[in-house]
Amino acid sequence: MNNGKITFTGHSGAKLAARLDMPGGKLRATAIFAHCFTCSKDIPAARRISQRLAAMGIAVLRFDFTGLGHSDGEFSNTHFSSNVVDLVHAAQYLTDQGTAPCLLIGHSLGGAAVLKAAADIPSVKAVVTIGAPSCPSHVIHNFGSSLDEIMDKGQASVSLAGRPFTIKQEFIEDVSQAVLLPAIANLKRALLVMHSPVDQTVGIENAAEIFGAAKHPKSFVTLDNADHLLSNREDAEYAAEVIAAWSARYLGIQQPAAPIGAPEGIVRSIEADPKGFLQDITSGPLHHTLADEPVTYGGSNKGMTPYQFMSAGLAACTSMTIRMYARRKRWPLDHVFVDVTHDKVHAQDCDTCEATVGKVDQFKRVVHLVGPLDNTQRQKLLEIADKCPVHRTLEGEISVLTKLADPT
Repeated sequence: MNNGKITFTGHSGAKLAARLDMPGGKLRATAIFAHCFTCSKDIPAARRISQRLAAMGIAVLRFDFTGLGHSDGEFSNTHFSSNVVDLVHAAQYLTDQGTAPCLLIGHSLGGAAVLKAAADIPSVKAVVTIGAPSCPSHVIHNFGSSLDEIMDKGQASVSLAGRPFTIKQEFIEDVSQAVLLPAIANLKRALLVMHSPVDQTVGIENAAEIFGAAKHPKSFVTLDNADHLLSNREDAEYAAEVIAAWSARYLGIQQPAAPIGAPEGIVRSIEADPKGFLQDITSGPLHHTLADEPVTYGGSNKGMTPYQFMSAGLAACTSMTIRMYARRKRWPLDHVFVDVTHDKVHAQDCDTCEATVGKVDQFKRVVHLVGPLDNTQRQKLLEIADKCPVHRTLEGEISVLTKLADPT
């Protein structure tokens, strides 16, 4: 499949604008993201969640419903049922491309739409809702005093999020007649309900009704202080990480939380946020973690800093070396942990440094030994700490060779 902008035909024959966020490595699964009422595929929450899932190996198709965003067609002629059919058309497009979707993700009214559409998309194994109403008619409250005009005159212009939309009587009748709870009860797919308890647009009671109507397997995850649109970057990224980890159980993804792994023997850093510093770190095909910088330095504080990783290497190596020696000696070491801090200090203040000017890197290490050890054993284990291979590497001569990879 092509990565980037695509189009496919919607329920009315209009061309719908879509974007396909593809993984940089192996494709593990394919999902469809349905946006909120009168929103678009490009709102921050949709973009961030899709891109984060792509970094984890899940391709995501996000598209503008008919008449919204960059899609053709008249929004005034659409309704909840037409959104459901647009979703089925999106799934058919992916199926024709050889990557039938196995995961549906819906935000707000898009969440109600994926719950309804799932029955018509056989390839779907799991469904995720974010801030979804338990009944599509919930959106009617957005029309306020214009509702009477819509019913009396057949249509009216309604301001939603500062933009005018023509809402017809057919829309009101369609969402009023749409019944969602029976579809949820007969979903026959794994369901993840995500909702914020402080959502002022769609109350948390909607999540309770959806969860109560669903049969197992089902899960609920709170989005804590998130707003309805998940406009905060951290909230959207958290939602993406939870979706990836949760869905792996039902999509057959063995490494859900990690992007495509590096080859054996290689540690790879993959930029996850071009506007920040977040990095996906993989070591070979099996191990994954995150690196980042604090918020005060422009990061999002989602992982340890590079220097903290260096400190972690020294601490872990020290602990392992001490344990290995104590085990060989059969000494009563019950537990060991090592605290490491890193600082830049003036060379003239460093008693063990060869340099006398400028600043040098200094790692301070505190070894905690727990168990009925005598003083001789404790001192010997302290000496063994200096035998740690990472310690020796840091104090030895280091060579770093750097080259550009082949552009292809």
